[in-house]
Amino acid sequence: MYYVFDTTAYSEIDRGHLEMAKLVVSADEILMPQMTIAELRYGFALGSRTLENEKLLARFLANTKVRVLFPDSITTDLYVELAAWLKKQGRQLSHHDLWIAALSTQYDATLVSFDNDFSYLPKTSKRLLLKP
Repeated sequence: MYYVFDTTAYSEIDRGHLEMAKLVVSADEILMPQMTIAELRYGFALGSRTLENEKLLARFLANTKVRVLFPDSITTDLYVELAAWLKKQGRQLSHHDLWIAALSTQYDATLVSFDNDFSYLPKTSKRLLLKP
């Protein structure tokens, strides 16, 4: 299985969430969008454990199962499609969440999140919404 982690998914690993630990072990590959990393690092910068959190993230990203994803022109097209579809449904996601959703669609991976905003995505989107 291929999983895309949003910020909440990564944060729950740090908190010792059992289901997230099982996902990490069972995953063929964990895809970390650059936007997820940016959101995490922003949170670290505002917190009191910045250096410790940065070290943990660096160790996680160094895992051979983890690959960082960057948007490209295909991602941009998917972003526009998702944003327009959501707008027509009277819903919206943050820009970062739209990029994350677009990357998960592009790589045909399951988006893992604890954020219910992703429940607004089209039913064709692969997603695993967990509870803390």
